[in-house]
Amino acid sequence: MTPEQIALIQSSWTKVVPIKDTAAELFYGKLFELDPAVKPMFRGDMKEQGRKLMASLNVVVNGITNLGDLVPNIQEMGRRHVAYGVEAKHYDTVGAAILWTLEQGLGEDFTPATREAWTIAYTTLANVMKEAAYVPA
Repeated sequence: MTPEQIALIQSSWTKVVPIKDTAAELFYGKLFELDPAVKPMFRGDMKEQGRKLMASLNVVVNGITNLGDLVPNIQEMGRRHVAYGVEAKHYDTVGAAILWTLEQGLGEDFTPATREAWTIAYTTLANVMKEAAYVPA
């Protein structure tokens, strides 16, 4: 990722943080709309699940300037998600729901360049998670 793309992700994220609870609700609503089969994977309090999602995204956004430090945590997250029933195909759906949520929350601030930066970041991290979870060592 370029420094400009990292800056776009971080600056756009500062606009999401104040609406993080709404963003989490939007995300899960869209995720379940796109793939109703994943809904049973979420058995607990969805507000708490939303807080965990936003906290995880916050860690990633704030640490994206040094991906090397993030990778071990992202790999572990990928391995953990297998136990929840997550399959490799679900990552595309999650990515679509994240991008849609950002578009809803940021409105005109979700420019094509911002979308591209988020897409690159998500794809990179999702690939790290999938490789750790589904590719034998």
